[in-house]
Amino acid sequence: MNSFTYRNPTRLHFGKGTLEKLNQELPQYGQNVLLVYGGGSIKRNGLYDQVIDRLNQIGVNVHELSGVEPNPRLTTVNKGIDICRQESIDFILAVGGGSVIDCVKAISIGVYYDGDVWDIITHKAAGTKALPFGTVLTLAATGSEMNVNSVITNWETKEKYGWGSPLVYPQFSILDPVNTFTVPKDQTIYGIVDIMSHIFEQYFNHTGNTPVQDGFCESLLRTVIAAAPALVEDLENYELRETILYSGTMALNGMLSMGMAGDWATHNIEHAVSAVYDIPHGGGLAILFPHWMEHVLDSGVGRFKQFAVNVFGVDPAGKSDREVALEGIQALRAFWNSIGAPSRLADYDIGDDQLDVMTEKAMVNGPFGHFKRLKHEDVLAIYRKSL
Repeated sequence: MNSFTYRNPTRLHFGKGTLEKLNQELPQYGQNVLLVYGGGSIKRNGLYDQVIDRLNQIGVNVHELSGVEPNPRLTTVNKGIDICRQESIDFILAVGGGSVIDCVKAISIGVYYDGDVWDIITHKAAGTKALPFGTVLTLAATGSEMNVNSVITNWETKEKYGWGSPLVYPQFSILDPVNTFTVPKDQTIYGIVDIMSHIFEQYFNHTGNTPVQDGFCESLLRTVIAAAPALVEDLENYELRETILYSGTMALNGMLSMGMAGDWATHNIEHAVSAVYDIPHGGGLAILFPHWMEHVLDSGVGRFKQFAVNVFGVDPAGKSDREVALEGIQALRAFWNSIGAPSRLADYDIGDDQLDVMTEKAMVNGPFGHFKRLKHEDVLAIYRKSL
């Protein structure tokens, strides 16, 4: 286990009826609030009216930024920065899924940065201050409600990068499973894949003596695997939504990765795909992750055997470690297929004409990944297997 320091300052309000916590949280931050949300689903399901009612009760001045994209774009971030500066915004409230929260994180740190916020996103500069913000989560997926991570797309240059800063922890996050009831089946599936993928990125590592962390990861994976099939057939089941929502937060709030270094190569590979084709992030991960696993298998057969046995219950009797490991990867693919996740780039009408372009975008900062260092030829091979 590696040495580590852990801190997470986000206050998490979880459970039915927790929207009322807005009344105690918001007054301490000032009078001018920017409400940020996506394509309008919160208006259709009534959450927008509930939030506005709470904001009116508090007596704040509300400004709005709507239309945040599923892969949030730099242009939208800049719109938010302009509003914050022009209206002297004191606090930002993100109401939506991870994309809305990611956008707000970039807005919050960009407000006080004199240059182009893209400098921060591309790691050419670091912010020194961020506008405080909170979240009302509507989608179980990214864990952005309790971490410092964000992913932003520059659609003009077809670039998509993840970044983070300790300045952009949410002040608070409100998670009521009821607010996820109206998430469509396909988005629910993508969220489940994203949650599992976040766990994989931390689980597949070469750090020694991590039985506690391994147990956390394996338990979360088994929990999601048990709940997911029932949830996609019963989208308004409170207990199942509750389980998946909590799993999404725990998957990426730093608890799993204490003392060990994760991989994160597959996320980088997927970001290049959705930068070019604007596909759902979870869909891209469902396609790519099993192929990454097969490609790097020989860099840690024992780790994959442990995954196969402890997560999918593969019986190792009479089999080589490699055979057990491959059976685990096949079980993952079969599970994701069974809940309706895509398995080929062709499912999004993606052919081989942009493989070199995507590979170059993935390799922009050179070789990457910790479980196995991936080079140009590795990334291209994974893409080709994924067609």
